[in-house]
Amino acid sequence: MRGLVVKNTGSWYLVKTDEGPVVECKIKGNFRLKGIRSTNPVAVGDWVHITLNQEGTALIHEIEDRKNYIIRKASNLSKQSHIIAANLDQAFLLVTVSHPETNTIFIDRFLATAEAYRVPVSLVINKTDLYNEDETRYMHALINLYTTIGYQCFPMSIKTGEGTDAVKEQMKGKVTLLSGNSGVGKSSLINLLLPNLDIKAKTSEISSAHLKGMHTTTFSEMYALPEGGYLVDTPGIKGFGTFDMEVEEIGHYFPEIFHTSANCKYGNCTHTHEPGCAVRDAVEQHLISQSRYASYLSMLDDKDEKKYREAY
Repeated sequence: MRGLVVKNTGSWYLVKTDEGPVVECKIKGNFRLKGIRSTNPVAVGDWVHITLNQEGTALIHEIEDRKNYIIRKASNLSKQSHIIAANLDQAFLLVTVSHPETNTIFIDRFLATAEAYRVPVSLVINKTDLYNEDETRYMHALINLYTTIGYQCFPMSIKTGEGTDAVKEQMKGKVTLLSGNSGVGKSSLINLLLPNLDIKAKTSEISSAHLKGMHTTTFSEMYALPEGGYLVDTPGIKGFGTFDMEVEEIGHYFPEIFHTSANCKYGNCTHTHEPGCAVRDAVEQHLISQSRYASYLSMLDDKDEKKYREAY
């Protein structure tokens, strides 16, 4: 029997079968994915084959090839990854200029990882109703930066409804991953998109002491949208450690750096110190954003394991 993994609880998986019913499943034996060192060999969004048992539950015995997936480094000390979701049409990274602030290094790490695993990304900038004049100006600067690179941006306020129709339209008929730091409004957006959800996603106040979001989701879950498509909700993540990227590959996942690097003097240029580096020249001439270049350099430094557990 074939089905779609719609929820991962850590030890159990909920699979929506082609026949309709949702079945609780476990992984058969020591089933592992070939070539992927992951803490969760089966992820939300996977198409799997299951065998029902007499108790009404089932075992997952096969996973179909993925068209893509998005991962981050596992939060434990292992060298493994954590697969956030698979078989995505797009990802929405929900960010906020303040209340709390989303750091551009976090944004760029997410974008680079999505580029590496062939997942198109749009930025959704929430809480526009809360921003003062300086914060609004900064938001428009971010929109200009990322749209120039090639990423769609959607300013939005869930509270006032501004921009929410454009976000809904972009999600129609697609499998969309929703991610971002805790506290940026993921649960509120889910409640807006799925008003008839039996158990509404929990919302949580921002901690006034640290202006950090409180974690409200533990495991990924996939919801069917009323107008077609699926929304994949993910846990709030504090940091985004890149995984399994070679130093010479990282620049490939920054489109403007990759494009400019064709003019570097040396083919294996790391864009850090080499003479004739077109990328560093472009940064000095403000043709490449200083913040994007700083994010690139931070990813080069990822050999420092402590970086994976920092909150950006």
